[in-house]
Amino acid sequence: MSLVSTLIPVFNRASMLREAVASVLAQTYRPIEIIIIDDGSTDDTPGVIAELAREHSEIRAIRQANGGPGAAREAGRRIARGNFLQHLDSDDVLEPRKFESQVEGLNAHPECGVSYGWTRMRFRDGSVPSAPWKRSGEVIETMFPTMLQSRWWDTPSPLYRFGFAVPWLALRMEEDWEFDAHVASLDVRLHHVPAWVCEVREHGSGQLSGRGLEPALLRDRATAHARIYEHARSAGITDAQPEMRHFARELFLLARQCGAGGLASESKLLFELARKASGADSARIQFRAYAALARTIGWNAAGKLATMSDRLRWRRSR
Repeated sequence: MSLVSTLIPVFNRASMLREAVASVLAQTYRPIEIIIIDDGSTDDTPGVIAELAREHSEIRAIRQANGGPGAAREAGRRIARGNFLQHLDSDDVLEPRKFESQVEGLNAHPECGVSYGWTRMRFRDGSVPSAPWKRSGEVIETMFPTMLQSRWWDTPSPLYRFGFAVPWLALRMEEDWEFDAHVASLDVRLHHVPAWVCEVREHGSGQLSGRGLEPALLRDRATAHARIYEHARSAGITDAQPEMRHFARELFLLARQCGAGGLASESKLLFELARKASGADSARIQFRAYAALARTIGWNAAGKLATMSDRLRWRRSR
């Protein structure tokens, strides 16, 4: 039987970690290993990890200085020994037959490199939609081009053959989208399980809420977006495809936000990528006007003006 490695990065989530780990130990499939990466926790999480590792031989634990989820997952990936790789956030849980059904599916379909299934979403008030979350209920054969429109599954849904477990960037924002775009660029085919495989939870107010224009987070998003664009191009996605046109708008929006956040070089880079991704539309008046504005008053000032305008339009549309 093939080993399944589960990577669980954690930062200050002792109680939630226990439930996440329990959902892996409850899998009907064996053999498994669980790698817990403590990302510099400052509460009682290290003690809980040590206790779990003593109680369960399947668990290995490592600790690092706080570097964010991308760096933590990469540290775990480097020591994973499995034939298949599962990513699990410390606040989510897996369904008991997830590994069994997905390993079985991948073994039956050697042409596929990733298996995904239905994701259940549990909101803060306890409500659970009856339909699978995002697009996890749809049968989609390849990750590109749809992955350009959005990351249409959540972190615990897919199970990867280890050969498609590409390195993680040390980012705190959108590292998961960049990772999946990198996997998508390898032309991987997907296997779908028409059953619940995991549950993701909404809780708290979100540690990143209200911080959308912080320079460090914007810089991470800019890096991720630029890499996603590169992955799409390497996969042969053209600017004639609607998904690339959609991503061009994402790039242009983030370019404006980076300018507003004081990141002139990132703003300029993303703007140029947006023009390239827009293809024949790259000469339209909106691009020409913004380029002229940035040359006149600078990328940061142009971003601030554009972001103010974006907010006004959004308020009027409500």
